[in-house]
Amino acid sequence: MRSRYTAFALRDTTYLLASWHASTRPATLLLDDTPAQKWIGLQIRSHQVLDADHATVEFLARYRIGGRAQRLHETSRFVREGEYWFYVDGDIHD
Repeated sequence: MRSRYTAFALRDTTYLLASWHASTRPATLLLDDTPAQKWIGLQIRSHQVLDADHATVEFLARYRIGGRAQRLHETSRFVREGEYWFYVDGDIHD
């Protein structure tokens, strides 16, 4: 989760796509940059290992757009294949 947050902050779409599970990965990823987001913090709220190859992570990511603070609160699902964990999808919280 932390590496994907860093990739969003650095606008590294190559890493974001590579760390996205093939079953849900989009063909391309265009990050909206009008106006650009400035990521300012990540808080991991909880982490649950469901079994050896499945886990969830609840997080709160904070960012600014045009000086206004915003937040993304999500519970993400991950699956492990071999040595690597992949983002599958997530539920956004209000």
